[in-house]
Amino acid sequence: MAVRRNVFLVDDDAAVCHALSVFLEASGYRVSTFSSAESFLEGVEGILEGVMLLDQRMTGMSGLELQGELDKRGIDLPIIFITGHGDVRMSVKAVKAGAIDFLEKPFSNEDLLVSIREAFLSADTRQKSGNRLAELRERQATLTAREKEVLQHVVAGQSNRHLADLLGVSDRTIEVHRSRVMKKMGADSLPDLVRKYAMLQKGA
Repeated sequence: MAVRRNVFLVDDDAAVCHALSVFLEASGYRVSTFSSAESFLEGVEGILEGVMLLDQRMTGMSGLELQGELDKRGIDLPIIFITGHGDVRMSVKAVKAGAIDFLEKPFSNEDLLVSIREAFLSADTRQKSGNRLAELRERQATLTAREKEVLQHVVAGQSNRHLADLLGVSDRTIEVHRSRVMKKMGADSLPDLVRKYAMLQKGA
């Protein structure tokens, strides 16, 4: 049986909350509804995984304000804005801040499902990327100071001979260091090592 994934619906319109929660539950999702941004924040610490459907204009804190507050707290939930009062500037601001989509009411059920699937796909991709980066950082931490130095020169395209002259060691010593770097980084080729180093630099 497939695991039901979490959708957090934050909207101060009770009718919208009811209609969407019934539809999404029937579509296989586990839905939690909140009537305000503040009520969501009260229980946010226990939330680990899911997608948020967030109304922009609500009593109290707005959707964009909640998005900003989640960012400040380091809570990375994919957000799909739903609103009946959207405009281009607002949607651009939301997307620039990391929102997955911006749906104006009334929207079709199919458009909503497509956006939710894309949001979960984005979350899964980020999680896999984060896990991969963590693994690479652990591998990099096992390198000695000299191996880290060799790694930087190798990915920059330096030959063994040039690197040996630069570091004042023999070609054979460089070959040994390079082999150890490849093994410790789990790289099966130079291009693979370059890709992994680039990922480390990007994630730094």
